[in-house]
Amino acid sequence: MTAHLPILPILIPMIGALLLLLPPLCGSPDRQRAAALLFSALTLLVSILLLQVQQQGIQLYVLGDWQPPFGIVLVADRLSSLLVLLTSVLGLASILYACAGDDRTGSYFHPLVLFQIMGINGAFLTGDAFNLFVFFEVLLIASYALLIHGGGKQKTQASFHYVALNLVGSSLFLFALGILYGTLGTLNITDMSTKIAALSGGEKTLARAGGLLLLVVFGLKAAMLPLHFWLTRTYASASAPVAALFAIMTKVGIYSIFRIHTVVFGENAGELAFMAQPWIWPLALLTLVVGSIGALASPNLRELTANLVVISVGTLLVSIALQNEDATSAGLYYLVHSTLVCAALFLIADLIGQQRGKAADRFVVSRRVRQPALLGVLFFVGAMTVAGIPPFSGFVGKVLLLQAAHGTTEMLWVWPVLLISSLIAIIALSRAGTTLFWRRSTDKSQGEVASPWHLAAVTLLLLAAPMLVVLGGPMTEYTREAAHQLHSVPIHLPVLLPGGPS
Repeated sequence: MTAHLPILPILIPMIGALLLLLPPLCGSPDRQRAAALLFSALTLLVSILLLQVQQQGIQLYVLGDWQPPFGIVLVADRLSSLLVLLTSVLGLASILYACAGDDRTGSYFHPLVLFQIMGINGAFLTGDAFNLFVFFEVLLIASYALLIHGGGKQKTQASFHYVALNLVGSSLFLFALGILYGTLGTLNITDMSTKIAALSGGEKTLARAGGLLLLVVFGLKAAMLPLHFWLTRTYASASAPVAALFAIMTKVGIYSIFRIHTVVFGENAGELAFMAQPWIWPLALLTLVVGSIGALASPNLRELTANLVVISVGTLLVSIALQNEDATSAGLYYLVHSTLVCAALFLIADLIGQQRGKAADRFVVSRRVRQPALLGVLFFVGAMTVAGIPPFSGFVGKVLLLQAAHGTTEMLWVWPVLLISSLIAIIALSRAGTTLFWRRSTDKSQGEVASPWHLAAVTLLLLAAPMLVVLGGPMTEYTREAAHQLHSVPIHLPVLLPGGPS
């Protein structure tokens, strides 16, 4: 059973999605809900087991017994296992929230969510750049349908822009893979890392072009400046459970930058080592600046949360630009924290909007929410966490990242931008809270109370704030070991390439 764990986070949601499309499950909404919850819980269970077996080292799963670098291989190391678990938690929370009624606003919600989970997990687990493209397409196709689920003018417009941009990104992805395969003769990520330093002349120039093209593609997925403009409208127009699940989508792009530009174009790449760093540095800081300005200018809580996602992307790009194990470890801790709390804020924004009538979650005077104490506490915890106020997990993540920027030059650039962006987030969230809960008209509350399904989903996500602090020691130790694995691929070559380089 342990030997097959790496493929189960892909197989379970895929089989579940297919069964939900067939009788007798497809004809009954209640059966669909029960089956979706079952398959998402099973995915979460095997993700936890996969994380636990990391004590035995990197798990390699070779499909069809075609040994790497020639066959399809899945690599379950500490980084990929952590992100698979994160995806599984988000998937379960999204399905829980949707069971209150969002899943019945359109067709095939639960199969689409399971296909989305399958694609994201596959992207994290694949050890091959071409199959990274394949899983990108799986998750994107599911996201196209989920974005427009329930219909509406805003969703249609956002979906059109989102689809058009990602089709361009997919085309560029294929061009980049073709260039790299032509120069390296392989797309196995580990095998690529063993060959990149030996290139010379025109091949080196082509490899540089392919690597930078991949940076553009992954930057589009991650919403890195200036490729971030699709995110705010897309996330704000999606239904709440879809937006919560989409909180992991930008992290797929961040993960891909980590994997390609640390492993393939890392310190062992010869003259191509860290070639993307001069580009990532200014774009990371500018992404933070633009996200902060967007947070201040946001007219509603959903757009504010979307801009907080942009801020988190800029923060993670800083951890990539620093190119050291401490920064990567801090970035991974921050990635888990920011993904869960932003997903929770999307759900909280929807709950507030349901109880404020026509004003929804916009920052205007409106009637009083029906459950001010409950929603106020949920919002307060989410806001304190995402802004980085002690003793919540956001504070720990920011401190770890500031400590990783220990060079004088790095401190001059990183510390002011990170600290000012945190201050701006506090200001924006303070304005949001006072407007949503204190500036109210004399109209009586008429909205529906939050469903137990809603509260279960939000609670599951917000529990991350105290748990990441209470378990801060084991968590930071895990992310430190994950960062070490990522930065020391040559040590693990006997496991990753048992047959040797091609």
